Amino acid sequence: MTTTCGSIVAGPPRCWVPRGVYSPQTDTGLLRRAMHREAITERTDVLDLGTGSGVLAVEAARLGGRVTAVDISWQAIAVTWFNALLNGQTLRVRHGDLASAVPGRRFDLVVANPPYVPARGEAPPLGPARAWDAGPDGRLLIDRICDTASTFLRPTGALLIVHSHLCGIDATLARLANAGLCAEVVDRTRLPFGRVLRSRLDWLRERGLTGVDTTEELVVIRAERI
Repeated sequence: MTTTCGSIVAGPPRCWVPRGVYSPQTDTGLLRRAMHREAITERTDVLDLGTGSGVLAVEAARLGGRVTAVDISWQAIAVTWFNALLNGQTLRVRHGDLASAVPGRRFDLVVANPPYVPARGEAPPLGPARAWDAGPDGRLLIDRICDTASTFLRPTGALLIVHSHLCGIDATLARLANAGLCAEVVDRTRLPFGRVLRSRLDWLRERGLTGVDTTEELVVIRAERI
């Protein structure tokens, strides 16, 4: 049982995830743990970028936050609404491309679990792969989030973003610093390659993104406005 600023949350939210929507995995759990360390109260405005199943948005609401969840997938939007109802929580759910769905708004806490798996080709992914494929370097959305974070964070706000070492931890830290944020790695874990990475192992090795090792390090980076 976890206590945060007077809110008591027992275990993760209930969550229904159909085919075609990203199912909560290790990266979701890392981000959830990091979110529990934030001072979320009934006065905290939280933005969940690329909410997917909505499980992190629901969790932030359970902790007392005023939560807005955003996704470009209409199916994800519907699933997020359902999971909010399933857990008795109220969310603002908006359809759109990252923070363009909430123009002009600023938040105390932004959480993001963007697609970060390196993938062949330059064209934006379609279908279910849109939840994980992120261009040849895995940074299709990560760079956009880093570059614009200061525009949707309040002066005392923080960004929590999770991704794989395959798309460059140092690159994200540098990008956030260039955008005027102070960033650091606050959580990390290592796990074996999953199905998607195993299916493109030869290509990853050709690009020099991995070698003999077939494990992936996931990190949560926390960034604050300077």
